[in-house]
Amino acid sequence: MHEQNLYREIITPVPDGVTRPLWSVMIPTYNCANYLRETLAGILAQDLGPEVMQIEVVDDHSTQDDPAAIVEELGRGRVSFYRQPENVGAIKNFNTCLQRSRGHLVHLLHGDDCVRDGFYWKMQRAFDEKAEIGAAFCRHIFIDGNSHWLFLSDLEQSESGILSNWLERIAVMNLLQPPSIVVRRDVYEKLGGFDSRICCCAEDWEMWVRIAADYPVWYDVEPLALYRFHSASLTGRCARTGQNVRDLCKIIEIIQPYLPAPIAKDLSRKSRENWALYAIKDITPQMFAVGDLSAVTTQIQEALRCSCSLNIIKELTPLVLQLGKLWLKKTVNTAARG
Repeated sequence: MHEQNLYREIITPVPDGVTRPLWSVMIPTYNCANYLRETLAGILAQDLGPEVMQIEVVDDHSTQDDPAAIVEELGRGRVSFYRQPENVGAIKNFNTCLQRSRGHLVHLLHGDDCVRDGFYWKMQRAFDEKAEIGAAFCRHIFIDGNSHWLFLSDLEQSESGILSNWLERIAVMNLLQPPSIVVRRDVYEKLGGFDSRICCCAEDWEMWVRIAADYPVWYDVEPLALYRFHSASLTGRCARTGQNVRDLCKIIEIIQPYLPAPIAKDLSRKSRENWALYAIKDITPQMFAVGDLSAVTTQIQEALRCSCSLNIIKELTPLVLQLGKLWLKKTVNTAARG
């Protein structure tokens, strides 16, 4: 068990006498009401009734849209709505979701992500079959801003069941996304909320490693969750500033004490190399595609701060040459126009 610290909010138990459903589907939102209809529709299509499922949107004081109107339109009284009195940031809003949850099983479903038919009964079956698990997650589908499928996450094992060596695997790379995972509320009560030291990227990864260090985790092979990636997302904004890689390096430091001592340093080294490769091979092509050379340069710099392994240098060589040519072309064009 990990001790509570100043960076993790204590998740208080549900008071005695409060009626508790099996499920709490908690939906954090911030300026994403245009996607909220799709999110709510996927939940309501599987609604098990108020006695079994709490459904609540927790809005971080949105300023560009009106999520309350969407909740009223689609929820028709079935979906609760809570608005933060001021903008508190993603981590605090996630923790507010956990505090306001009443169910035994908590699904934190971001307001621009979705679930497919069968998600809730499949996840419930996992907890029914294996009471000792702390969390269960499924394979997920990456979608774009128009809800088009992009690609599937890799299979973690060939059959559904408890994962083997999961801590060692999740410690070197985040292998799941928030819409795909369900966590017992008493696990959050024991381990605390999301860590406030993480600014804007991969805040969930630290939590999943923390859970894996203390509990068995179930995996379902069916892709029942949809994770949205688009340039306006929190992930996309962080990539343009390089904060994504800085946060990942911070998380690697935070999670090292969770790992078995004999292999902790080796896992951390592998993790640094993996995330540097992620910045180079996954993020920089997206920045190249939109012509954001400054973002590409930033990703390269942060990747090298994360890891300078031989693999990283090999991957960077052609990328740096390509970037240099584009910067030169841009400079020449600017000079010609001037």
